[in-house]
Amino acid sequence: MSYRWFFTPIRGIKHEHKLWDSRWHRVRVWGMPISDLRGPCREVDRRRSKHENEHAYEHSRSSMLDRDNIDLLALCRIKGVSWYLISREARRPGGLTRLLQGQVSEKSIEAAAACRAILEARPEMDGLREETEREVISAHTDGIKLLTVLDSDYPLNLQTIFNLPPFLFYSGELDTENDARSIAVVGTREPSEEGLKLAGKMSRLLAERGITVLSGLARGIDTKAHIAALEANGRTVSVLGSGLRRIYPKENKPLAERIAKHGAVVSQFWPDTAPISYNFPRRNVTMSGMGQGTVVIEASSTSGAKMQARLALEHGKQVFLLHRLVTQQKWAQGYINRGAVEVNDVDDIVSRLRSVDEIRTRTKMAQQLSLALS
Repeated sequence: MSYRWFFTPIRGIKHEHKLWDSRWHRVRVWGMPISDLRGPCREVDRRRSKHENEHAYEHSRSSMLDRDNIDLLALCRIKGVSWYLISREARRPGGLTRLLQGQVSEKSIEAAAACRAILEARPEMDGLREETEREVISAHTDGIKLLTVLDSDYPLNLQTIFNLPPFLFYSGELDTENDARSIAVVGTREPSEEGLKLAGKMSRLLAERGITVLSGLARGIDTKAHIAALEANGRTVSVLGSGLRRIYPKENKPLAERIAKHGAVVSQFWPDTAPISYNFPRRNVTMSGMGQGTVVIEASSTSGAKMQARLALEHGKQVFLLHRLVTQQKWAQGYINRGAVEVNDVDDIVSRLRSVDEIRTRTKMAQQLSLALS
């Protein structure tokens, strides 16, 4: 009598015509079409997938609703308190507890003002926590994830700067190891044809070398950087100046969805935050912090890309300026004297990147310095 072999890793399938071994449920079927088993197999697959997804959903939801994270985000709802101050203090031992009591380790006018604001808001804290929980649950329902400075997988590069955001909402996936080796590619919203060509080439070559390409989803150079990285089958991360429900510019929403499938779209703002002008300098702070450095493709003296280059220098990050930019812009020539590096090709950048272990060491050093200054 002839028979057919059917292999499946699915356990627990019940069918009346079968013999299986205990490991892989190797099924021998006599005189029976293999298609007759596909229904039961698919049903078990479906149920298992549903169960695993529900488990992952609940685990993610539980992490987002962690009491410390909720307390941290509730503090960020208090007017007059610097979010950067909250981040620094929360990362110190016992810092979150001190913050909730209206105390901080730092001695400054900003710190004193924050203490007063927190003490005044203490009667409202339960209400702020409830608002925060509703916001987080709503975001999670839309597939938006949350990461805070209290989480062990908060981006390594961000941990090395003094003005790190207390939380990040994001779609897609953040990758601690791969994103430690990342470079921001930035430039003007009104680029020349040559500028677009250079941005595409730089991003493609970085992506092909396994470097995560960071950019800001803006029109012009940013858009080209993201697209080139995706077309090279590389990893790219977009850092927004708005909330994740308010993608800006609107025409780049499809691009943001593509990025989320091959990287992440990140925002340091509440999900419904509008793209107001005040947010973009703060976005540049975060983008500078997330990378090992910033490469400026094409930018005028009033460009946000120039601002990010300045921020990167202040952060102790590497700043790379294309040779063409240095020859055309006086501000770029001045930045070379301040420590920026003039580059001609991608190898000038990749050769200067640190390993993940070196980044971890720098993260620990930054934390020790924060403790010493508190």
